[in-house]
This record gives sequence, structure tokens and C-alpha cells, in this order.
Amino acid sequence: MRIISGKYKGRRIFPPKNLPVRPTTDMSKEALFNVLNNHFNFDSLKVLDLFSGTGNISYEFASRGSAPITCVDGDFGCVKFIKQVSSEFDFDIAATKSDVFKFLDNCKTTYDIIFADPPYGLDQATFEKIVLTVFERELLEDDGMMIIEHSKYTKLEHMSNFSFQRSYGGSYFSFFELNSTDDDEELPHDISKKDSEEDEG
Repeated sequence: MRIISGKYKGRRIFPPKNLPVRPTTDMSKEALFNVLNNHFNFDSLKVLDLFSGTGNISYEFASRGSAPITCVDGDFGCVKFIKQVSSEFDFDIAATKSDVFKFLDNCKTTYDIIFADPPYGLDQATFEKIVLTVFERELLEDDGMMIIEHSKYTKLEHMSNFSFQRSYGGSYFSFFELNSTDDDEELPHDISKKDSEEDEG
């Protein structure tokens, strides 16, 4: 696992092998951040990383200047590792051990970016609940974005606030924005859907 860009570009991070995680691949991560780079200036973005695992995505945001960053995971080992790495790199990352839905239900902060990487094996209803909870609780800033990583078996295009989707290898990223509508015809969204169809083929 390596940091793709920013202050710590090229630095490798070695999580313990016994963590119950499936880290986002470097290829998928690089592609994701290329998309986000077209939407955001990373400096000072407030980020929430749900099901954060090793903290892979959070380190990338932190290296690019985003802060503060909040990581939420239910596994003690993952939270301990994130705290260790954050201390080593002096990242502004707060790691919290919590059930994600309990955290969201009690959250009173809004974020520019909310990223969620639940276990691919969770059922469709759980993925949908993540989206619904974030928007019902109004946890996104007005110009913010939520991204959910999932497998091809999870379908989120039908949900309110869905904006566009990208796929890289076996990983799919669904993007949600407050002002998205079903008839949104902005060019980046059309390109994204086209790319996904080509990747599937």
C-alpha cells in the first residue's frame, strides 16, 4: 500500500496481515483521486472515512492537505493502526472505534467528502441505508460529495442524489451529490457512465 500523491507521495505503508480488511487497490485509488481532483481543491477538505479499515483512503487525503479527517471502523486493530500511522506522519486524523450507523446517528458535523468502503458482502439494503442515513442526517456540505465503493452486484444508481459511477477492475465507485437529479446531463457524468459501461465490457 502506497501513498499516490501529495507531501508523502511514494511512501509505503505496511498494515498488519491479520486485519479484517480488503484495501482499495492502488490502481483504483489513483483513478478515484483523479476524479476527485476535477471537483475539489484537497487543501483543508473535511473528510469522513467510513469502514476505514487500514486508513488507506484517509492517508491519501491527508497527504494532499485535507484536514480534519475522521475515520470510523468497528475493528479495534484497524483503529489502533490508523492512530499509529497518523502519529508517525503527523496527519490530522481522528480514528474512532464505532458501529458506522451508530456514529452517523449521533454525528453533528458536516463534511466536504464522505467516503464509505463497506465489506462487499453486505446486502443491498445495508448499502442503501448508508446513503439514506447520510442525506437524511444532512451530513454533507452543500457542495460536498459522498462516494461508496462496492462490487458490481450492488446497484445504487436508482437512489436519490446519485450523480455518476466509475468502475476500475472489480471495484465500483458510486458518487452522490446534494443537487443531483435523474436528468442531470453534465458532461463529466455522461463520460463516467460511458467509462463504466466500457469497463464492464
